[in-house]
Amino acid sequence: MGLEINTKAPDFTLPSTKGQNFTLSKDQAGKPCIIYFYPKDFTRGCTQEACDFRDAHEMFRDYDIDIYGVSRDTIATHNKFRKKHDLPFHLLSDKSGKMIREWKAMLPIVGVPKRITYLLDKDHKIVAVFDKLFGAEKHIKEMVRKVKA
Repeated sequence: MGLEINTKAPDFTLPSTKGQNFTLSKDQAGKPCIIYFYPKDFTRGCTQEACDFRDAHEMFRDYDIDIYGVSRDTIATHNKFRKKHDLPFHLLSDKSGKMIREWKAMLPIVGVPKRITYLLDKDHKIVAVFDKLFGAEKHIKEMVRKVKA
């Protein structure tokens, strides 16, 4: 299970496909967002999840909610992945896995991120968590349901 609902999300700084480091407390100050973790760029389930977030992006923008994907892939790989799939949101690289572990998003033993999605309010309190490895499209459906509620 991931971090607890109604708790403040841990702050972090990671390299971003935007070309600079992303810091949650600074770059999303006073704004809600979705932080989703996934195992690996260019894999079937992760590609489907990223494309589903891409396809729902306008709805999230209507609610002023930014989306960020996090994996252990490099920024170079993330940039290729974003370009190939026309992703309108940025990806963050946690090569060391430190932030992924802190957010309880690491699969034990294998050391890769699990598929988990967090919805944070404007104060970065966790409003919703969806934690399922399979069925990537369910992450988007659950976040849409929570946002519209």
